[in-house]
Amino acid sequence: MIKRKIAQDVLEGARYFPVVGILGPRQSGKTTLAKELFKNHVYLSLEDLDLRATAKSDPRTFLLANRNDHGIIIDEFQYVPELLSYIQTTVDQDQKPGYFILTGSQNFLMNEAITQSLAGRISLHTLLPLSILELKESNMLPDEIEPMLYKGCYPAVYSKNIPPDKLYKNYLKTYIERDVRQLTNIGDLDAFQTFIKLCAARVGQLVNFTVLGNDANVSDATVRRWLSILETSYIIFRLHPYYENLGKRIVKAAKLYFYDPGLICSLLQIKQEDLASHPNKGNIFESFIITDIFKHYYNQGIDPRIYFWRDKAENEVDCIIEENQKLMPIEIKSSRTFNTRFLDGLNYWNALNHKKSTTGSVIFAGSSQQIRAHNALLSWQSIDELFKKTK
Repeated sequence: MIKRKIAQDVLEGARYFPVVGILGPRQSGKTTLAKELFKNHVYLSLEDLDLRATAKSDPRTFLLANRNDHGIIIDEFQYVPELLSYIQTTVDQDQKPGYFILTGSQNFLMNEAITQSLAGRISLHTLLPLSILELKESNMLPDEIEPMLYKGCYPAVYSKNIPPDKLYKNYLKTYIERDVRQLTNIGDLDAFQTFIKLCAARVGQLVNFTVLGNDANVSDATVRRWLSILETSYIIFRLHPYYENLGKRIVKAAKLYFYDPGLICSLLQIKQEDLASHPNKGNIFESFIITDIFKHYYNQGIDPRIYFWRDKAENEVDCIIEENQKLMPIEIKSSRTFNTRFLDGLNYWNALNHKKSTTGSVIFAGSSQQIRAHNALLSWQSIDELFKKTK
């Protein structure tokens, strides 16, 4: 088993709260983690149609029949969100820390239900696919960036040796046919699948609802709704700009990223041998690195405050981390060879003399590490060094 960095934070939550929620995309390792950390808990999966029917028809009896001294893991609990009201009654009566462990792969539905039923009673955790550090410490990190981007970060690629092309093809099929149908009534699933591919082709770009809608032949309102569905199920995320006290002429549209590079390669039908010269490689690498930064904070139980910055003249910094009242600017480059142009965005940012800004970093696809003009040059394989700077 690959040791997950989030484990300590989950166990800490179970010490103080009667309910622990582990959220994240399908196949990110939520069930494996829950079973490993809570070995004595009764395990129930609401993927099982019979169990789901019982939980829906008689939730009180469902919980009572599975009552035990240790606790209960309820997998994919978003299928029966009404169960949460009955869990609330149970935890208010018993007050047992870590008794209910809930896992789920749909963020919005569960957060809405949690807000209503379990506020103050639940410790929430987000488990994304494997981080660079997790792969590194398990001796599974690829030596070069192309196989890393192609394989992606889903555990099954590494623990079960499932070929990436097969994993992501089936992942998408299952996601569209099951999760999307549950989240909303989409009549034309083929059109939605085309929309996902259009999003993959725009990874790392500013979101333009009108252009995306025209290309997908749907309305702006549909674009917004479909993007929300993709965000809800942890396929994509939007990175918002930082614009506090840096002038009025700042770009305020969000950028579009995917949580996994392997999924992007599958959607765009990019083969591993074509990645090195592919025009989308830079944006895929950027998406991969920014997602890994999110993973670091989620694994520590910290709500990430991560942005990008761009002005109307297209001066830009790929990533801004805000932590401890400081701003760390980061440039992300997919080249293996350092070029002084990598520092252009950081130099421009530094010239603004923002009072909260700290020394910047360049994360690139090479293997060396050094200090260049007061900025750190870091290999993608050693991204954990970046977080030592934020301490």
